[in-house]
Amino acid sequence: MTDFHACPSHAATYLVRAAVTAPSVHNTQPWLFVEEGRDRSIEVHADIARRLLLTDPFGREMVISCAAALFNIRLAMRHLGINPAVQPFPHPGSPTFVARVGWGPYRRPTLDEERMYGALSRRHTVRGPFRTESVPVPLIDALREHAAAEGATLHFMDAGNDRRRLAEVVRAAEGVHRTDPGHIAEQARWVRPARRPRYDGVPAYASVANPDSTLLPGRDYAGRSRIFPSPARRWSRRTGLIVVLSTDRDDRPDWLRAGQALERILLYAATENVMAAFHTQPLELPRLRARVRETLTAGEFPQMILRLGYAPSIRPVPRRPASEVLSVGDTRAVAGAR
Repeated sequence: MTDFHACPSHAATYLVRAAVTAPSVHNTQPWLFVEEGRDRSIEVHADIARRLLLTDPFGREMVISCAAALFNIRLAMRHLGINPAVQPFPHPGSPTFVARVGWGPYRRPTLDEERMYGALSRRHTVRGPFRTESVPVPLIDALREHAAAEGATLHFMDAGNDRRRLAEVVRAAEGVHRTDPGHIAEQARWVRPARRPRYDGVPAYASVANPDSTLLPGRDYAGRSRIFPSPARRWSRRTGLIVVLSTDRDDRPDWLRAGQALERILLYAATENVMAAFHTQPLELPRLRARVRETLTAGEFPQMILRLGYAPSIRPVPRRPASEVLSVGDTRAVAGAR
């Protein structure tokens, strides 16, 4: 039985503080963690109360978010010189139990792992244009290798035709979302005005630019497209590097791989001060996701669409504290137990 009032160990708290820095759609932070026994293992669960029923009806992005948090737990263990022992989906019948991570044998962390661990607090999501500097080619090659190490493929939209084609499909998806009352209401529930700060959601100050100011339109958290129907200027040179992350299949294990690959490339990019903007809108509409798969990812299933570049400023969003998401026990399903 889970005890939501027992005091977790310092080790579990350390791991969860790393885990909660992971990205998630609308900063929903849809995860819960359970310490199973004193320093035995930690469980990663999806918090289905935070699932976006319209944006993410199948829970794909929820699993990807939890998988990004899982990668951070792995990385925090590696920082201590411990090899994490990961058991994905230990109870296949549970819709919420994502993974169990145990403390494995000692192994010295690599330089890349140490650098990525140091980037946990620096990585943040950009909502708007980047600076004009290009992402260097050696970093592009390294990001491709890091994605492959987690079982995913990173496609770079270098050709002008590919960039235009992807921009069109993102624009079409965002247009659907902006005119659908259900999507508008669901997104609005996660926008936090400055006068009422919260530990989750997207603060109003995080979206200062018109969402249509780059080649790929962003989510309109602040309602700027209604106030300014056309951006004063679209900065194509400040769009950054456009990439699509894909997997060869499209089941829960592949979503888990995609999320870990996502966080790995985000953190490695952050070691070079390169940040990401997310444009997953087409992947939330089956017809448009199929178009991306057919035309841009060589038949693989697209899991994430990103822009990468140098951020003009740092605008981190708040995180739920470890005390809110971590409990002690041996439960197999905790989502909805609170």
